[in-house]
Amino acid sequence: MQRDLVVRAQGGDHDAFAVLAGATIGRLDAAARLILRNADLAQDAVQETLIRCWRDLPTLRDPERFEAWLNRIFLNACRDQQRRVARRRVEVTLPETLPHVVADDQAATSDRDQLERGVRRLEPDHRVIIVLHYYLGLPLADAAAAIGVPVGTAKSRLHRATQALRATIEADERARLARAEVGAP
Repeated sequence: MQRDLVVRAQGGDHDAFAVLAGATIGRLDAAARLILRNADLAQDAVQETLIRCWRDLPTLRDPERFEAWLNRIFLNACRDQQRRVARRRVEVTLPETLPHVVADDQAATSDRDQLERGVRRLEPDHRVIIVLHYYLGLPLADAAAAIGVPVGTAKSRLHRATQALRATIEADERARLARAEVGAP
C-alpha cells in the first residue's frame, strides 16, 4: 500500500502525498522534539522535511526505500536546525511548555519525564542514535546508514549514550532520595 502511495505521489498526486505525510508527521514531530529539545525547532524541522520530501520525491529511485529516504531527509533537516541555532545564540531562553497529559498513570508519567530529561542532557550525536534506535525502532544498521556512519560507530555511540543516560537517571534518583531524606520537595 505504501509503495503505491509513493508511486502515485511521485507522479504528482497530492492526495497520496497527504496520506504519506499524515502517516509519518506525528512520529517525525516526536522524534524532532527529542533530538532538538525545542517544540518550535521541531515543527520547523518536520515542515522542512515534508517540503524537501515533496520536492525531491520524483528523484527517489526505489519506492520500497521511502522510509529510509525520508529518515535521511529528516535527520538533515534536524541538523540544519541545530546549525541555525548554533549560529544565532539566544540570550534569553523561555521555559518550554509541556502539552497537557490526560489520563496517564502517575508512575509511568514520572518514568517518562525522567527518561526525557535524561535524553535532553545527552550530546546531540548520542541523542540522535537513541531516538533512531529506541524511539523510532530502526535496526542499528539502518540507524547507522541514516546518520551516515559505520555500524561500529553507531554501536559505540549507542553504548556510550545508554551509559550516559543510565548515569544521568541514577544521579537524578540519588538526588531525589537525598532531598526526600532532608524533607525538601
